[in-house]
Formats: sequence, structure tokens, C-alpha cells
Amino acid sequence: ADESRVNLLHADASIQPDDLEAGTASNNHTNTGSGNMNTSNASRNNNAVRDYFQQSSHPIAAFFFLAFRLGALLMYLLGSIFTDNFTLVFVVTILLLAFDFWTVKNVSGRLLVGLRWWNEIQEDGSNRWVFESASPNRMNNAADSRLFWSVLYATPVFWVLLALTCIFTLKISWLVIVVVAIVLNVANVYGYTQCDKDAKKKWASGIAAQTALGSLGSQATGFVGRAVGSGLGSFFGSR
Repeated sequence: ADESRVNLLHADASIQPDDLEAGTASNNHTNTGSGNMNTSNASRNNNAVRDYFQQSSHPIAAFFFLAFRLGALLMYLLGSIFTDNFTLVFVVTILLLAFDFWTVKNVSGRLLVGLRWWNEIQEDGSNRWVFESASPNRMNNAADSRLFWSVLYATPVFWVLLALTCIFTLKISWLVIVVVAIVLNVANVYGYTQCDKDAKKKWASGIAAQTALGSLGSQATGFVGRAVGSGLGSFFGSR
């Protein structure tokens, strides 16, 4: 079924720049250049985030797509700062990874890029990959596509780097969390990569089939027209 993209924000909404009294600040003190630069950089970053969520067709889906992934990474990296209970950090991180895997596989991909995949176990024990894609006539949102694919591929890289860190520092217990994260993220990467290839293949074959049918239809119409014209000409010519 086609997934229609509906902008949740008005198209004419524009981002107004922050009212920074740049001239006033620079005139009063000459040693505030670095502070103004930091403020300007923070303002640009905030505007970039606001700009994306205004451009996104599904900002809520994009938010949770980022929230679970960042939450798992931050819990793994910073959890030990707030608590010495490794079991708590382990459980919370695994839960966030599980939430992220399910959300990306069933919700985020379907809304942000029009793709979904799942794996079915057959009666003989074999696995069957199933790929679902929206119609090629669906209007794609460039901002959503860039966010989805860049974050999808970048996240496993971070976890692989963390795995190398665990190996070099011999933190085997932490390595268990990282391995689970890599397995879940790589599964989504593989599933969506194959799903995207399958969708492009279907679209290409569908367009080729439509072109062939259109060509055959025009040839048949021309043939019938010529036959009817020839028959009528012979009929009236014999009279």
C-alpha cells in the first residue's frame, strides 16, 4: 500500500534567525569575539535541527529513529558515570537497542523511505526474506532519505569502533553489549539494503513492462487501423 507523505508543518513556515544584537555586542566589548562565535555556532546548529524537522514529512518518526539509537550509545558510554551497577546499564542499553531495532524495521523505514522488510521461517526451517516497498510514484522526502540512510550506515561503524576498544582493553562484559548492538544494527542494514535493491529492480522491471505493453498497443492499433482502412478502401473501390 502506498504511504502518503503529509507535511505536519505548514509549507510556508520559515525559520527566523535569532535576534542577536551583533553590532551592539561588538561595540561594547572588543574581547567577546570568541563568545559570539560560540553563540553563532550553537545558533546555526539549532537552526539546522529545526530546519530538518520542518522539512521532514514524518518528524515524530525521525525523532524516535534518532532517540533510541543515541540513547543506546549514550547509555553505554555514560551510564557508568551515573551508576556503578553494570547490570542496570546492561539491561537499559539492551532494551534501547531492542526498541531501536523494532522501530527501525517496522516504522522508521516504512515512513521515512517507504521500505519494510521481515524474515519468515518456513516449515522446513529455512529463512525467507520478504521485502515491501511503496509505489515508485510516491514523492520522496530528500531530508528524510538522507537522515535515514546516513544514520543507518553510520551507527554500526560506531559500535565496531567500540568493540575494538573493548577488545584492546579486555572489557569482555562490555563487549557482550557491543556484539548485540552490532548484530541488531547490521541486520537492519542488510535488510534495508536488500529491500532497496529489490524495490529498484521491481520498479525497473515494471517500467520496462509498461513500455513494452505501450509499444505493443501502439503497434496493434496501427495494424488494426491499416487493416480497417485497407478494407474500407477495397469496399468502396469495388462499388
